[in-house]
Amino acid sequence: MFLPTTKKEIKLLGWDALDVILITGDSYIDSSFIGVAVIGKVLLKAGFRVGIIAQPDTESDQDIRRLGEPELFWGVTGGCVDSMVANWTATGKKRQKDDYTPGGINNRRPDRATIVYANLIRKYFKDTAPLVLGGIEASLRRMAHYDFWSNKIRRSILFDAKSDFLLYGMAENAVVDLARCLQQGNDPCEIRGLCYIAGSTPEGCLELAAYEDCAKDKEVFAKMFHAFYRNNDPVTASPLAQKQDTRYLIQNPPAYCLSEKELDAVHELDYEQALHPYYRKQGNVKALETIRFSIATHRGCYGECNYCAIAVHQGRQVSWRGKQSILAEARLMAAHPEFKGIIADVGGPTANMYGIECARKSTKGSCTEKRCLFPKPCAKLNINHAQQLSLLKDLRQISGIRKVFIASGIRHDMILADQENGKRYLEEVVRHHVSGQLKIAPEHSQPNVLQKMGKPGADTVLKFKDLFYRLTKKEGLNQFLTYYLIAAHPGCTEKDMAALKSFASKKLGLLPEQVQVFTPTPSTYSSLMYWTGKDPFTGEPCFVEKTIHGKERQKNIIIGRGNPKRNVKKTQNQKLKGKKCH
Repeated sequence: MFLPTTKKEIKLLGWDALDVILITGDSYIDSSFIGVAVIGKVLLKAGFRVGIIAQPDTESDQDIRRLGEPELFWGVTGGCVDSMVANWTATGKKRQKDDYTPGGINNRRPDRATIVYANLIRKYFKDTAPLVLGGIEASLRRMAHYDFWSNKIRRSILFDAKSDFLLYGMAENAVVDLARCLQQGNDPCEIRGLCYIAGSTPEGCLELAAYEDCAKDKEVFAKMFHAFYRNNDPVTASPLAQKQDTRYLIQNPPAYCLSEKELDAVHELDYEQALHPYYRKQGNVKALETIRFSIATHRGCYGECNYCAIAVHQGRQVSWRGKQSILAEARLMAAHPEFKGIIADVGGPTANMYGIECARKSTKGSCTEKRCLFPKPCAKLNINHAQQLSLLKDLRQISGIRKVFIASGIRHDMILADQENGKRYLEEVVRHHVSGQLKIAPEHSQPNVLQKMGKPGADTVLKFKDLFYRLTKKEGLNQFLTYYLIAAHPGCTEKDMAALKSFASKKLGLLPEQVQVFTPTPSTYSSLMYWTGKDPFTGEPCFVEKTIHGKERQKNIIIGRGNPKRNVKKTQNQKLKGKKCH
């Protein structure tokens, strides 16, 4: 069933009121890929009455009053994508399209949507039920953070949104615990994955540098961020406290990763896999085309690329669903009247991390002094694609399924590191699971830039490329690799981009088109480098391109616009004139 979006739907369910009302910056697609839908369905299964208001009009009370007032709490999220990322490019241009808005026109999601929606509730409902923030926008802004769009350190979003609680990360268990606490009149401040505001520091908290000190001193902010990042593992994390104004932001340790059984249960809820009829009349939502016939197999990522926020939001430990649960979802999909025989994607944040994890993490947590894959894969990770091979083979055998594609990106270095099944896995992928192009993300070719990104060396890309095309030729197929690349990442100069263009042309044999300009998103190490102008792991200064013109020039070098040699000379002259960030 859909969650109700109108009072008429509430009455049809036999409810006289709602316990929880969820507000989201996306249109309402009922799918396990949509965080607000998952939270709503989890609460519903736990016995709570839940409604949803998608993309409310912020200029009137027409939408926000539509369902009345909840008895337990309001749940507020900016949506599946951070609203500032959804609305603005890295070079300050307004995005015209939004894949989560009916009709695809980007005109329904306000900037800083979480704060705007919280203020909207406060405007029309005085002394109302608690406001609870969630989703990626709130999760990455839970502590004092660098905000690229205002170019300053901002307070926790919990303060700016004037809300009561914030649930960070993957909050299925935490939100049910919170709802039960509020229903029973108990204090929820011990719940894992919860942030709240307090007048003093609770016993046992690790106190971080105050917001005001972080805002004044980049070195202080950098040290604070290291402590924040280290305390992001559910096994080893301490509760954190950070003074902001005269009060404290308190962050409880992260929620534990869901077990296989718990994750299966979340994905086996009765999602409609469709856009709610109330919003369908406004137009089609492009995101539904991608996710309706896709399967999520796992969550989390231990790749820890420095520009990526997954480690801080979903966590560094990968947890996965049981094979039988995935196969059951595929069978339901095959029986869907609109299914055309093709599963568009089977994967997660990184497709080939399914079934691969370090055994020590469940008892000792993630390592604080080293990473699983950088600078090279850790021997204790025990990379073996056997479980994925078995899963893909069984998916192909299901009646009604003609093709099963892997559209999520894969870690090519993991395939090369798997001496037992790596080549065999890639053979199966090449033979059965590539929809014309396979995505990998080398991001760059220059060692100094790759080191800042936390990515493996370019030699791994070349080895993988040779293996992929050798296997593709053997199968007699016309398939290609798609390479994701980043321009203007901290440490990257125009000279580096010219070298990347040469590498792409001579070694990869292509003129890249999928090149992104680096966007500093909150709570990532790359954003820390962008703000401080230093490598946070060595303390050494690094060049950071901060001008819009310079960022566009870096991108233009590789996609074939402008004169790279002339641009490189300009950049080197500019660096001598003080373009480094300090």
